[in-house]
Amino acid sequence: MKMRNIIAVMFFLIVLPIQGKAVNDSIQSVVDEVIWVVGDEAILKSDVEAMRAQAQQEGHRWTGDPDCAIPEQIAVQKLYLHQAAIDSIEVTEAEITQGIEQQIEYMISVIGSREKLEEYHKKNMTQIRNELRESFRERQMVQEMQRHLVKDITVTPADVRRYFANLSQDSIPFVPTEVEVQIISQTPRIDQDEINRVKEELRDYTERVNKGETTFQTLARMYSEDPGTARRGGELGFTGRGTLDQAFANVAFNLTDPKKISKIVESEFGFHIIQLIDKRGDKVNVRHILRKPVVSQESIDRSLARLDSIRAEIIEGKFSFEAGASVISDDKDTRNNNGLMANATQNGRTSRFRLQDLPSEVARAVDTLKVGEISAPFQMINERGKTVCVIAKLKSRTEGHKATITEDFQVMKDLVLEKRRQEKLHEWVVNKIKSTYVRVNDQYRDCKFEYQGWIK
Repeated sequence: MKMRNIIAVMFFLIVLPIQGKAVNDSIQSVVDEVIWVVGDEAILKSDVEAMRAQAQQEGHRWTGDPDCAIPEQIAVQKLYLHQAAIDSIEVTEAEITQGIEQQIEYMISVIGSREKLEEYHKKNMTQIRNELRESFRERQMVQEMQRHLVKDITVTPADVRRYFANLSQDSIPFVPTEVEVQIISQTPRIDQDEINRVKEELRDYTERVNKGETTFQTLARMYSEDPGTARRGGELGFTGRGTLDQAFANVAFNLTDPKKISKIVESEFGFHIIQLIDKRGDKVNVRHILRKPVVSQESIDRSLARLDSIRAEIIEGKFSFEAGASVISDDKDTRNNNGLMANATQNGRTSRFRLQDLPSEVARAVDTLKVGEISAPFQMINERGKTVCVIAKLKSRTEGHKATITEDFQVMKDLVLEKRRQEKLHEWVVNKIKSTYVRVNDQYRDCKFEYQGWIK
């Protein structure tokens, strides 16, 4: 089964619990029965009908007969989940929360607002999140299990050349237009009065908890500006030091008394207060409240004006964009690489982006530039949720074309690597079926399944 098909299946399972009346009515009209058994897990007829209804709602088309393809894909999912439990594959609460929030934001963008989403599903946001949680956990477990199975697969340059030589002209992949972009970033200065205001709020929260007027969790739900944790009372879940901001981690890992609240901590995201929940080995579970100072328009305008002057000096030849990025830029992710943005993909990091993979503000700024030109200054929200001002230079543009081994070796390598991974996963599923108890109802015995061995 293709990895993208697995992900599609998981998407349908994820959104199923909160779908509207059309899906629910179709499920309720089915007299439930066990149609497959995989190991000690049953697949119900209602499971299949629920996925079918959601697929129709989303416009998804199945490869082959849906009556056969849908239960098979659910069965494959159960094989991965069973192996993940055996291999002690884990996913963090933070990963689950992030996935839920992304799905909710997508649904809100489709329906128009949070209020409309709640009204449509006749549930509040807390109920919606709770119903998504287990499905998202299973989705993450399947993906982690797949990554674990293919992590040691590699391909050599000779493998790539051989594969490319045997491809027909019609099968050669098309490489979309890609760009390389350099940026110089300035973070607008936050007024001290605004910082003092935020700190005073956090001190007030601490005082209210210490006096017993309220709980840390209640204040986090009401006031924290970390959307991923606020709805869970600020709780992060057990987290390792390496995944946290260093300043935040230094305080969180030094907490010893769950009844005490930390001093105010400044991180790259804003200002926090932290409360210990528990420690487990090299991981800590804390709750926190994040408050972000508001940047004034005056400060933003000053940063934009400074970047406009920097741009003019670069154009006049007083110094290069690369030198400016190394010395002037506030962006720690790019300043040590002459301002060059990096694109983290499944197969590693590259400097090439499709326009749709860039931050939208950067994509708009460079879309009409010629190679070597520098954009006018613009503001954006970076991945840490902070307002920054930026000028961007289009370093290179490679127009869309059919891949060639000389110009697009990495593209071809990724293609061969993905093919090897899919072959490995297919082989694993076939072997797993052989060693797993499977019972399939007689009505499915004439199905043309993607994997052989279901019928025993």
